[in-house]
Amino acid sequence: SVPACCSARYNLALLACFGFFLLYALRVNLSVALVDMVEPNTSLAKNVTSNVCPEHSSAINAPRNTTGEKYSWDADTQGWILGSFFYGYIITQIPGGYLASKIGGKLLLGFGIFGTSVFTLLTPLAANLGVGYLIAVRALEGLGEGVTFPAMHSMWSSWAPPLERSKLLSISYAGAQLGTVVSLPLSGLICYYMNWVYVFYIFGALGVLWWFFWMCLVSDTPETHRSISHAEREYILSSLKDQLSTQNSVPWRPMLESLPLWAIVVAHFSYNWTFYTLLTLLPTYMKEILRFDAQENGFLSALPYFGCWLCIILSGQIADYLREKQNFSTVCVRKCFTLIGMIGPAVFLVAAGFIGCNYALAVAFVTISTTLGGFCTSGYSINHLDIAPSYAGILLGITNSFATIPGMVGPVIAKNLTHNNTVGEWQMVFYIAASINLFGAIFFALFASGEVQDWAVSGYHLHRN
Repeated sequence: SVPACCSARYNLALLACFGFFLLYALRVNLSVALVDMVEPNTSLAKNVTSNVCPEHSSAINAPRNTTGEKYSWDADTQGWILGSFFYGYIITQIPGGYLASKIGGKLLLGFGIFGTSVFTLLTPLAANLGVGYLIAVRALEGLGEGVTFPAMHSMWSSWAPPLERSKLLSISYAGAQLGTVVSLPLSGLICYYMNWVYVFYIFGALGVLWWFFWMCLVSDTPETHRSISHAEREYILSSLKDQLSTQNSVPWRPMLESLPLWAIVVAHFSYNWTFYTLLTLLPTYMKEILRFDAQENGFLSALPYFGCWLCIILSGQIADYLREKQNFSTVCVRKCFTLIGMIGPAVFLVAAGFIGCNYALAVAFVTISTTLGGFCTSGYSINHLDIAPSYAGILLGITNSFATIPGMVGPVIAKNLTHNNTVGEWQMVFYIAASINLFGAIFFALFASGEVQDWAVSGYHLHRN
């Protein structure tokens, strides 16, 4: 094979990694800034803090900046503001995958992130104009981000040699976790020492800067790349020659009847249920039950995602090593990694509900739970490319549409279950997430495939007639 160092495919993986880093930074910055945007007494009326655990005193007497504008939004309004992103996000998943297969992933991904960055720069203005404007801007950000994962999957279908898939994709998508890790504490510090508007200005500006590099350095396929070596181009093209389809029409019907695709849908939905429930509600759980302010301690809220990032990178290397050197079949690797990445988190999540007020254990369990989830990236998450490389972008659009529903529904259900903020209510939330995870893991283990499906290869129509 062709050396990885300085190669065009690894450069693409690194630039994509920065892109997804920024996407997630642009996505989670609002959760942190919102705490500073709302007048302190508005949300207190509705929340009942449980008195199960003693208060943690961590008074930091730093000069706090209080110049930012404050708005009187109640808890329901805040829920709408946080959820509006997903309403835009779900709409562009499938069109994003389809468009990427037609115009290429480079422009789609580039302008998806560029658009999201521009709307982020407009966020403070929108908040001043009124809550409706803010919700609209967040939904538009969602529209922009919705095309990014399908576009990236589509690009990898022409760039990633089959035996390097786990490595290359895990590098590019791990940027998302890293973006969460860095932007949670960093947004907190920016709000604390500067003013919440800078959270949006700084990350928005970085996104625009990234866009210039992306447009200059990246191309849709190895054939059109300006500076790729001849050896690398040949290596990539020859490794993919039997896997891609040349037909122009998308085989929608056999695609939607394909059980291996539905195995990915169920796994993706189940995994995201836990992921989004934790992402949106962990700070609440720490504050209301464990009486520990996660806002003051952004580093602890970021710890689980740092673990997940490490796990994604390492498991990507291990997955390809098992397939290449140890001759494990692709489907065996995908199933095992998905089982570890879904049953592991379920066990530790339930455990986190039963440790009382032991704060260190709670953080440890939630961290282990989220970290183990990183195995899924080399499991179901890139299985689209195994079963239908030519249509990977469209398949990801389909599975990600279903997988966005938990982002819209999960936190709402959890909020409704935890009206009195008792430990028992929270255990219920964790139980639901764990059982959904368990179901998804078993379904995937039963019905997943690692082979390119018949309908995804060029000659498919010829055999049927």
